[in-house]
Amino acid sequence: MSDPLFDRFGREFEAGDVLFNEGESGAVMFVIQTGSVRITKDVAGEQKSLAVLGPGEFVGEMAILNSKPRAATATVVEPTRCLVVEARMLETMVARNGEVALRLIKKLAKRLDSANALIEILMHRDPKARVMLALARHAEAFGEEVDGGIKIRASLEDIALEVNVDDWTVREVIARLKRLRLVTEEQNAMIVSDVGRLQDFLEFLEMPQKFGGES
Repeated sequence: MSDPLFDRFGREFEAGDVLFNEGESGAVMFVIQTGSVRITKDVAGEQKSLAVLGPGEFVGEMAILNSKPRAATATVVEPTRCLVVEARMLETMVARNGEVALRLIKKLAKRLDSANALIEILMHRDPKARVMLALARHAEAFGEEVDGGIKIRASLEDIALEVNVDDWTVREVIARLKRLRLVTEEQNAMIVSDVGRLQDFLEFLEMPQKFGGES
């Protein structure tokens, strides 16, 4: 069925296509309709994965709002359809439609919370806790509600790179969470069944440390 909005503003991308690179100037933002886009940032010469965004998410809005260079690189993970919104069009939409403005503000506030959360996660000494906190962060900031929980599009490798943990430790934590039915795996995605239970489990694991014992 024809989609007039996509017919006018839409573009299709293949896996591996780069929407924009860190440091470039930005004149457009992208609204993901289907598929997913990985956001990475250069940190001391290494590409760190910050998020994998799915349908309904904005990508690249900051550069056209603050007129600064792109703060990160956006790479298409799988075949993806996006609406491409130019700066002038975004300004018109925000000025004329309060709902669009409110939605954009909420997204930006959530991104800021997520960035602060990542800083706190990286300061945590326990690598296994960092993995669980990263899962909770992705679920809360970028997750999609699906049957059975919250879908996050980050891979095990994404989580490992994001929180400076080796792949083996990530797999060990995920295996434990799968046994507890807190997490299930899909291709290039995971389902967190209950973020609250995940955080309760983490608090339970940390209790011995708080009282001077070992985890």
